[in-house]
Amino acid sequence: MAPKETSRSRVLPAAAFAMVTLMATGLAACSSDDEPRSSLSAADQAPIAQAQAPTHPHASDAQTPAQAALHDGMRALWAQHMEWTYATVVAFAGQTKSLPATLERLLQNQADIGNAVKPFYGDEAGTALTKLLKAHINGAVPILTAAMAGDSAALKRSVAAWYRNANDIADFLAAANAEWPRAEMRQMMKGHIDQTLAYATAHLQGEYADAIEVADLLSDGLVAQFPDKFKS
Repeated sequence: MAPKETSRSRVLPAAAFAMVTLMATGLAACSSDDEPRSSLSAADQAPIAQAQAPTHPHASDAQTPAQAALHDGMRALWAQHMEWTYATVVAFAGQTKSLPATLERLLQNQADIGNAVKPFYGDEAGTALTKLLKAHINGAVPILTAAMAGDSAALKRSVAAWYRNANDIADFLAAANAEWPRAEMRQMMKGHIDQTLAYATAHLQGEYADAIEVADLLSDGLVAQFPDKFKS
């Protein structure tokens, strides 16, 4: 006699199918430049925009020890962002006892990324970035909840909100540094959301290329904008 199918075993495949369907029908495109402009208010953008310094020629390679340290540190932070995001998705889907600690560690990573830009743009800007990144993490909760409940309408709304937050993060960074073009930052963030949704669907996928690209773009932008900090 075949094992009795549990409600949980039925819900997870349904959630995966719902996510794949949303992505296949082009919901991911909602982060394109055809969308309305950033939902960030002028006050939200002010901390990092006011800290903007004159730009300098683009730094394509990390040559000095300071530049190499920046690249390595930024890559580590964004790799951790991806790793703890994946771990949190799995813990949430399984409702394991590790979820609170895993989520806490993921949220700490957002603070770490915000702290990493404070030496360049100031405490207020770093704190504002952390706030946006934590909203990015918390935005995944209604997505997973709706997916596991099989609520396609709520899932669609939540995914659309997640892409809007990704645009807010991209626009916030683009306002700080001309070396971080708005379109490129939006594409990077879109790729991260696309990838995370794909991972949440299968619970087995793990591509880290996007995280490294984001880290390198940020690092190169900082080196180009603040060359005096990386002379040694």
